[in-house]
Amino acid sequence: MAPITRRSFVPMLALAGTPLLSVPLAVQAQSPWPARPVKLVVPQGAGSGSDVIARLLSDRLAQQLGQAVVVENNPAANGLVALGAVAKAPADGYTLVLAGVSQIAFNPALYKSLPYDPLKDFTFLAPVADTPFVLVASNKSGIKTFAQFLEQAKAKNGELNFGSAGIGNSTHIAMELIAATAGVKLMHVPYKGSAAALTAVLAGEVDAMVSVVGPALPQVQSGKVQAVAVLGASRVPQWPQVPTVKEAGLNVPPMPGWYAIAGPARLDPKIVATFNAALQKVMADPAVKARLAELSLPAMSGGEAEIRRRAIDDQAFWSAFITRNNIRVE
Repeated sequence: MAPITRRSFVPMLALAGTPLLSVPLAVQAQSPWPARPVKLVVPQGAGSGSDVIARLLSDRLAQQLGQAVVVENNPAANGLVALGAVAKAPADGYTLVLAGVSQIAFNPALYKSLPYDPLKDFTFLAPVADTPFVLVASNKSGIKTFAQFLEQAKAKNGELNFGSAGIGNSTHIAMELIAATAGVKLMHVPYKGSAAALTAVLAGEVDAMVSVVGPALPQVQSGKVQAVAVLGASRVPQWPQVPTVKEAGLNVPPMPGWYAIAGPARLDPKIVATFNAALQKVMADPAVKARLAELSLPAMSGGEAEIRRRAIDDQAFWSAFITRNNIRVE
């Protein structure tokens, strides 16, 4: 055997050290997700439906995941800025978004161009909750039933006005659906957010609006506004006497109001599975169930496949409706 000289020893030492140096890198690459805080972007402002849901879930998700879940509000431009940023974020699971049906199904038809493709640029992790909508009327309007709403709309021929949370918002599109189906003209008065629009109804500044049920509940129960009809597949448990729009005689599909967690495209399936397992435990928490029921936000079942299918179907239907009725933001 040849003796080990200084010259031959150095390469052998380098080779021997190579696996040792690579071990920390391999361990780091295989670290389980999440290894640091997760950002959950909300494309609406503080106090909105999606914000309430995000903050309800964030602390409990953090407990399940072992890392903080930080809620970040970015309500600019109907969610275009927020979803555009998430679409461009690294696909590492540390930037997620609580997307709503309006950003996925409405925006493609409302804007000439989007900074994201709703179906190609995202991994849908899981559905979270749906929200029913209700048509409410100001006490000053004299409207108490859906029939009376249509009668006034026909008689005033474009002068009956309604508020919304903004052009292209679900609260706007829902009323356009009613008007188009019933063949009536209405005057749209957009506000900066649903809270401002509901306040306008309370004050009698506008005759009516379509509102998410949760914020309207206390106003209806106190008699400050009239609940006219529900834009859903079934009546709201808190108002068994208030019919759906379809029951009231107008054949319209239920207005979708779902929220879902999504991340950048090509997320690792292991991350999706880990997140879904954590979310299912959170959604099974009796306190979460009770709070969602109190807010009239029914939890949605299923996983990434189910919410992606719903996103595809809703985008096809609502994009066609928006285009057909020439509704544009810009």
